[in-house]
Amino acid sequence: MKRQDFRFFHRLRVRWAEVDMQKIVFNAHYLMYFDTAIADYWRAIGLPYEAAMVQLDGDLYVKKATVEFHASARADDQIDVALKCTRIGTSSMAFSGAIFRGDQLLITCELVYVFANPATQTSRPVPALLRGILDDYEAGQPVVTLLTGSWATLGTDAATVRTEVFVQEQAIPMEMEWDAADGSALHAVIRNRLDQPLATGRLLLQAPGVGKIGRMAVIRVMRGTDLGRDVLKALLDAAWARGDREVVLHAQRSAAGFYARQGFSCRGPEFDEVGIPHVEMFRTR
Repeated sequence: MKRQDFRFFHRLRVRWAEVDMQKIVFNAHYLMYFDTAIADYWRAIGLPYEAAMVQLDGDLYVKKATVEFHASARADDQIDVALKCTRIGTSSMAFSGAIFRGDQLLITCELVYVFANPATQTSRPVPALLRGILDDYEAGQPVVTLLTGSWATLGTDAATVRTEVFVQEQAIPMEMEWDAADGSALHAVIRNRLDQPLATGRLLLQAPGVGKIGRMAVIRVMRGTDLGRDVLKALLDAAWARGDREVVLHAQRSAAGFYARQGFSCRGPEFDEVGIPHVEMFRTR
């Protein structure tokens, strides 16, 4: 089994608490590494696990987990946990996993899950929609859709994400979240295959040749993926296409690093907006 056999990787660093006196990982921890990685696998295929399973009317239960040891990970190693879905049966699905230190194969595993009724834990057929998502992801096909359009077209989805992130999570008053600018803005929304909205943002015209991006939000369980980057890129592309020379935004201080990695620079002092520290950032074409 080689790295090129996989398209999904979860990276972690081995903690000292996870090793024995020989400074090698306790065997049982490898299953924990795979379990942590499988949670990120669901994010990679665009599914917030709990909400997705509710909509699919089922849940997944581990039927079998086998581990084969080839070499040991040690304290402070940076390792990559790889996973791929290798088989989908009537009511079960199998994943092959591997742990690498660089290109060196350390551990392999097989995980078998059964899709079942969560109330009775009796098996039921894997939904065709879930089967298609898994097949397409492993084949390198897109599993989410990015849309741009008006508030009339995308407002319901954008409002769902913004309510979850800004109103419920950050406790911004509802009346401060909505404004008349939504009606004239270009909105971007990312949906998964279950038509669940995952991320959003909007683009305004602040002045001739100057666009303003705002209301950028990704639901909590999907953070750490590329969804925010993809929404930002779509809005930037729209700004450049209409002839904007500069795009500005008010970044929450905690998100400034993200925007800096996308080519934005800070301008001016920090300021308070809706009770949260912000900084103005800008990018020219």
